[in-house]
Parts: sequence; structure tokens; C-alpha cells
Amino acid sequence: MADTLRLEIVTPERHLVDAQVESVQIPGLDGELGILPGHSPLISQLKPAGLLSYVQGGATHQIVIAEGFVEVLPNQVRVLAEVAENPTEIDVERAIRARDRAEKLVSQSLTDPEVDADAATRALARAAARLEAAKKK
Repeated sequence: MADTLRLEIVTPERHLVDAQVESVQIPGLDGELGILPGHSPLISQLKPAGLLSYVQGGATHQIVIAEGFVEVLPNQVRVLAEVAENPTEIDVERAIRARDRAEKLVSQSLTDPEVDADAATRALARAAARLEAAKKK
């Protein structure tokens, strides 16, 4: 069995990661997926937002991902995400404003049927994941 697997993280706008890695932790819709070389094939939906982490050369790296799918093969992990960002790309002030807006919308959705509660919850999860990643950078 190989010691590494290929990790690809792709969004509609860019190819963010293409690297040989030792392991990957993926925020799947039904829970965290820990992937090592030789993993059984699977396809899963991603959480609305979360942190993907991977180990490369003994160092752990993180990427914020939101919406999409992951395909796992024995020697490859392909993440097709709607959004993916490196923690260094995150504008913390903007993420704080987005979190505050999303919190207000979630609160409003409890009393106002015109507010899309699912969209507000996804926006809040995205902002929280971005802030968590920025805090760790």
C-alpha cells in the first residue's frame, strides 16, 4: 500500500490543491471522514461548511470548504466544492460582518416566514468555519 494519496480540491473558479498527502479529514454531511491511503471507494456530500484538513510532509494544513461532494478512491481524494479558501485568504473583518448578518437572519427566520432559514443557517456555518480557520492560521 502507498504511503500517500492524491488530494485535489476544485471549485468552479479554481483548482486550489493538487498534492500528495498522508491523510485527509473531510467534513462530510453525515460526519467527519478520515481518509488514509488505501481507503475504500465512496462518494459523499459535504457539510454546508467546514474545515478540511490534510497532512503533507508531516505538517497539517486546513482549507475552508462549503457545499459540494467528495469522491474517495484508494489512492485519490477529489473534493468538488462550491467554495474553498486557504485561511490566509480570509478577511477576518468581513467574516465577522457575515457572521453577524447571518445570526440576525437566523433569528429573524424564527418569526418571519419570508426569511430563508436554511440559507441563513448555511451562511452562519460558512462564516463560523472561516473564522475558525482564520483563528488557527
